[in-house]
Amino acid sequence: MSNDNTNPQSEIDRIIHEPARLKIMLQLSLVREADFRYLLFKTKLSRGNLSVQLQKLEAAGYIESLKQFVKRVPRTVVWITDEGKKAFRNYKHQLVELLGSESEPEE
Repeated sequence: MSNDNTNPQSEIDRIIHEPARLKIMLQLSLVREADFRYLLFKTKLSRGNLSVQLQKLEAAGYIESLKQFVKRVPRTVVWITDEGKKAFRNYKHQLVELLGSESEPEE
């Protein structure tokens, strides 16, 4: 454990840490953009839950979305922002620090 007084757990981004939003951020970190149906398939979330979680991520500035109609069919496309990329990188780093700060129990 490091000698500084910081607690890695207190630094975890609570917006990203919620499991549904973590799934979304992970998927968006792997692609340039994704539509709503793709995210439904990849995250296995319900339509309502996915919609609410996307709104929360957008309110935090981590993603942006574009709603449009393609041949009279609504289509929502989302992508991760630069701020979201930075937050996700920081989240992964903090999680690794937190897990690494826990010592394995001796048997």
